[in-house]
Amino acid sequence: MISSVTNAAVKRIVLLQTRDKSRREEGLFIVEGVRMYMEVPEQRLDSVYVTESFLDHAGQDVRDRLTDTGYELVSDDVMKKMSDTMTPQGVLCLVRYYEYTLEDILNRGSMYMILDGLQDPGNLGTVFRTAEAAGAAGVIMSRGTVSIYNPKSIRSTMGTLFRMPFIYADDLCEVIADLKGRGVSVYAAHLHGAVDYAECDYRGACAFVIGNEGAGVSDAVAEAADKCLYIPMEGEVESLNAAVAASILMYEAHRQR
Repeated sequence: MISSVTNAAVKRIVLLQTRDKSRREEGLFIVEGVRMYMEVPEQRLDSVYVTESFLDHAGQDVRDRLTDTGYELVSDDVMKKMSDTMTPQGVLCLVRYYEYTLEDILNRGSMYMILDGLQDPGNLGTVFRTAEAAGAAGVIMSRGTVSIYNPKSIRSTMGTLFRMPFIYADDLCEVIADLKGRGVSVYAAHLHGAVDYAECDYRGACAFVIGNEGAGVSDAVAEAADKCLYIPMEGEVESLNAAVAASILMYEAHRQR
């Protein structure tokens, strides 16, 4: 059992929790909680850490999986040190990075989400969950978008991270040009969009662009899109939450299909 918070493995996990650079260098990210642990594909698991109290109360299905994957016992204090949450559930695991290509996304379906500089990890996780629920094939993100491996992003995906293909693109405009060349219609959500989102036909191959929470879609990306859409709003509301806007667009496409 690991009982010291100064243990090398504990220090390593703390760095993986707090530094995106450490995660990239090792190609590992952290998943916490029993539900997420049970959903991680076994071939992607690097290591698993559990507390005695968690083990004592674990159901048979969890025990069986722990037997299959192996695990390291840690004290409650160590788990609290390693965890990113205020009340750890008692299980934490290191998971290997995913690597997808644009082709992987295109081969899965005909609706795609494009994120231009999204910064809130909760929003990002919500977009991933909604994308899966609405039948999107994948998520394409600018380099300026928050890391999907941020602990808060991971929690917000509620397991969708393990099933939804995604890529980070160096140049979104190039990706959009590529998509358009393949017959994909690209729609950018924009406060000053010219077209009501409900007036378009999304039954063919399409991609929706959602921008930064504060600045919106960049001018270059908006110009690269086929159309800029707006979502009508009542009252004095200036804008919608980015994840909400993404959800509205994806579900309109889902409804039409």
